[in-house]
Amino acid sequence: MANVTFTHPAIGSLQGRLTISVEEVAAILGLGRSAAYEAARRGQLPTRRLGRRIVVPVPLLLEWLGVTSSAA
Repeated sequence: MANVTFTHPAIGSLQGRLTISVEEVAAILGLGRSAAYEAARRGQLPTRRLGRRIVVPVPLLLEWLGVTSSAA
């Protein structure tokens, strides 16, 4: 899959952040909270566990979405 370059307000808001919550990913992707956590549980979203928290590393999310770093 080729990298897609586009600007989206939600993607632009990630600039400078290292991680975001699963809830934030749900909002960006237009998913419900439960669906996002289920996708994270299944390994369909790039996540990391910090103690009891599940976070999504922004660089991995952008790569997963196929967004080039210049678009973020």
